[in-house]
Amino acid sequence: MTQPRPSLAARISLAISVFWRIIIKPEFALGVFRLRQGAEVERAEPAAKPAALLQETGPAAALQLLGLLQRDGRFIDFIEEDVAGFSDTEIGAAARVVHEGCRKVMREHFTLESVRGEAEGARLTLEPGFDAASLRLTGNVVGDPPFNGTLTHKGWTATEIRLPKLAVGHDVNILAPAEVEL
Repeated sequence: MTQPRPSLAARISLAISVFWRIIIKPEFALGVFRLRQGAEVERAEPAAKPAALLQETGPAAALQLLGLLQRDGRFIDFIEEDVAGFSDTEIGAAARVVHEGCRKVMREHFTLESVRGEAEGARLTLEPGFDAASLRLTGNVVGDPPFNGTLTHKGWTATEIRLPKLAVGHDVNILAPAEVEL
């Protein structure tokens, strides 16, 4: 749909407002200058990155997982224990029990895969457009890709999650009920 041509009064009003904007705003003046030269209008300042879209997450699944790790691996007990007074042998023995139980929970409720298939220590070249969400660059990160580096950790991605359904009314904030022996 074509727009009607502005009237003489509308054009005079536009000319006056544009005149003052050119005087007051150098960026606007640059844009008008480029238009007059026949060049494409470019922004005087680089476009701001769009703000990351954040989504709210409920704590229920995190609390449920923490409860499972506590139930089968005594994870919270281990983390909350002051281990300064224990020997390395005692800590190692406790860690073995915690590791076994936590590993059981992870394997029962998640299917995990490495983000990268190469062996740790392998040399990599990251071309422009690499997936920055699945790779964290460390060390002396300067300039633009391609980047050459060494894979120090293959990363993990969850390909399947199988958390149990929660009963209505279940309080997920109770990670482990207190125990009373009778």
